[in-house]
Amino acid sequence: MRLACSEVEWQLRCDLAACYRLIALHGWDDLVFTHISARIPETDHHFLINPYGMMFEEITASSLVKVDMAGQAVTPSAYPVNPAGFVIHSAIHAARDDVICVLHTHSTAGVAVAAQAQGLLPISQQASVVLAGLAYHDYEGLAVRDDEKKRLQANLGSKQALMLRNHGLLTVGTSIAAAYLAMFTLERACQIQLAAQAGGAELLTIRRHILEGTAQAVSKATAGMDASVLVWPALLRRLNRLNPGYDQ
Repeated sequence: MRLACSEVEWQLRCDLAACYRLIALHGWDDLVFTHISARIPETDHHFLINPYGMMFEEITASSLVKVDMAGQAVTPSAYPVNPAGFVIHSAIHAARDDVICVLHTHSTAGVAVAAQAQGLLPISQQASVVLAGLAYHDYEGLAVRDDEKKRLQANLGSKQALMLRNHGLLTVGTSIAAAYLAMFTLERACQIQLAAQAGGAELLTIRRHILEGTAQAVSKATAGMDASVLVWPALLRRLNRLNPGYDQ
């Protein structure tokens, strides 16, 4: 039976549950220990996050937990909320009214590049797309302290992606689809970097003026276009073939 909520919230729940399952499908999940959140636009900073203890591949629209900015459940749930997830996500949602979705992963490639002193290198087209919107945040241990929030907010600023040093990747978006596409591109750039480094040959870096031109071209090409228009429906069709039931 469908959860009783508004149409806006239900659609957000379905998309967020789908996003969790897509992350699992790619193998970017970390058992139950990372998080994707979505702010419900019609509320005063209520947002949805995963029930702590459920695998990403089994999350459904109805099982997502609605919490307030204090991390307290707004609706009953048999599951708690991960404290680290709340600190990171509430910090971003509090500072960025333009953000609907915050997506955080601990993927092997993401953590590996986040542990490299130079971070993401300009050696692929994927990297050239994300570098202009990428920021860095130094590792401070498990993200369970409220005092880290202001540094997370300051380091992300107005950008779309944050590389958490020694920890993982984070992307934000004005929709769940936009945050997912940003993560897909950043993750692929990290995978390519590790593969190129493993080859042992000298790496060719993309020249600065080309990087700047790529950023401008991407901005122009995507002006007025939400990633959901092209990418999201196709991803949902794929998910419905491979792991249906997220919209329950």
